[in-house]
Amino acid sequence: MEGIIVRRVIPSDNSCLFNAIGYVMDHDKTKASELRQVIAATVASDPAKYSEAFLGKPNVEYCSWILDSEKWGGAIELSILADYYGREIAAYDIQTSRCDLYGQERNYSERVLLIYDGLHYDALAMSPFEYAPEEFDQTIFAVQKDRTIGPVEGLALNLVKDQQSKRRYTDTANFTLRCGVCQIGVIGQKVIFFSFLYLTFLFASGFT
Repeated sequence: MEGIIVRRVIPSDNSCLFNAIGYVMDHDKTKASELRQVIAATVASDPAKYSEAFLGKPNVEYCSWILDSEKWGGAIELSILADYYGREIAAYDIQTSRCDLYGQERNYSERVLLIYDGLHYDALAMSPFEYAPEEFDQTIFAVQKDRTIGPVEGLALNLVKDQQSKRRYTDTANFTLRCGVCQIGVIGQKVIFFSFLYLTFLFASGFT
């Protein structure tokens, strides 16, 4: 085996998960709309499996929600897309170097690789050399009898650890922001809740 594992950057447009999947599966970074439709159709076809308890919202509401290009995807969508393509999807988390594997229970014979920085998904590919054009990328890897993808697995993990050492991730639980208006600091996922309260206060005060 010759080559290196590279991180192929996907545009940050709230559809990075879907376009990253499009790239590793079809070498196409513009598949988001199509794949959102696939997910909505899959969920709508089986309301018993994809219940409100599973989705976190009613089935019909979820289907409308996932079709919105501003909404992000995650574990549910990765699981559905693994089955849709009939391939395992390995999603590497930079901060923890953990690999979440979707579709493994199906014993699929191929695997694709993604990398996640806490907010954004990019694609991983095998390139013959650094700065080689993307058309030479290999993005689909055979799963061997031991359920690994051989040396490629180690190369991918090395890249993830390198990105981790360079802090190329966002710690969503602990990052800190400060409001430019009131100068109050907020940490991690409290940012969203605090922003909601602050906007509520502005509207209640008649401030626009």
